[in-house]
Amino acid sequence: MIAENIQQADFTYATPANDAAGLPLALSVFADRGHLRGIMRDDAAAAGFQVREAAGLSTLLEGAARSLGDVVLVDCPHVDGGVLAALTRLDMRAATSGAQLIVSTSVDALDDVFACMDQSDPQLLVDPVRADRVVALGQVLARYSGLRLRELDEEDRLLLLRLTEQVGQIAERLNRIDPGEGAGASARQDEAQPGSSAFRFETPRPGYTGKSEPESDRLARTARPPLPDPRLVRRILRQRQLRARFFDGDLFADPAWDMLLDLTAARAEHNRVSVTSLCIASGVPPTTALRWIGQMTEAGLFERVEDDADRRRAFIALTDKAADGMARYFAELGKGAAQMS
Repeated sequence: MIAENIQQADFTYATPANDAAGLPLALSVFADRGHLRGIMRDDAAAAGFQVREAAGLSTLLEGAARSLGDVVLVDCPHVDGGVLAALTRLDMRAATSGAQLIVSTSVDALDDVFACMDQSDPQLLVDPVRADRVVALGQVLARYSGLRLRELDEEDRLLLLRLTEQVGQIAERLNRIDPGEGAGASARQDEAQPGSSAFRFETPRPGYTGKSEPESDRLARTARPPLPDPRLVRRILRQRQLRARFFDGDLFADPAWDMLLDLTAARAEHNRVSVTSLCIASGVPPTTALRWIGQMTEAGLFERVEDDADRRRAFIALTDKAADGMARYFAELGKGAAQMS
């Protein structure tokens, strides 16, 4: 978990925030809460960004903002039609210019903000503490120049490493493991390797990408096992959540797997899952869950699904590749149970 008791000390970074050409990165801040706007501006300046503008949300609503610069920090805990329209314009403008957006909001407004910002791949933060914004700024620095923050707590650095490495391992297994005769050997190999993931995924055939295929192609390839009974998946989720009543929840935190289970059950139930609902299912703070969702989407496991009937809504779903992996995983569990009976 991102450290929530971070001290109000100055943050120092390895080098100033420059782009690949060595030019200072320009940053704008838009927030109505004056004290927060000052903190955001100070942290950005300490990171080496050139703060170009620090103003209230009205500047965005009125379209009076100057050139956005390279990075834009926005705080909008409450939204209405005007704010959402301004965020939509900002999203499109950033997608065109290549600006990086960091938008903080509340749990109540998350679904609306998520739905209207689908072009620029923004970092969304939910009720963030100062450390969350510092981490977000660090991710921007890494995108531009590969720099890393010096003054992050060890817990924060380990979180980012764990997130990236674990999602990468899941994606690698989804792309690598063949469901043929080597499946059993792969499982034994996973069990024998220290630190390997407890869950193994299989793709339906080598090279399968999970993209939509013509009906004839889908019939021609080997049919995957059916998705598990959603009641079974929900029971597993409840059992996993029950542990937090008796032990520290951090002992068992595995948001990637909890979200995979939740989306598997929803797919079997033919239900759609909002980003807020998925954050709750993850069992970690919303901002942390959003980072996981972003990583899982980049890894090809999750996908954003627009609501055709209402463009103001969007959902998260499993990709076909992830659904195949989950179906085969539960099929293997079923075989193991049958052999033990």
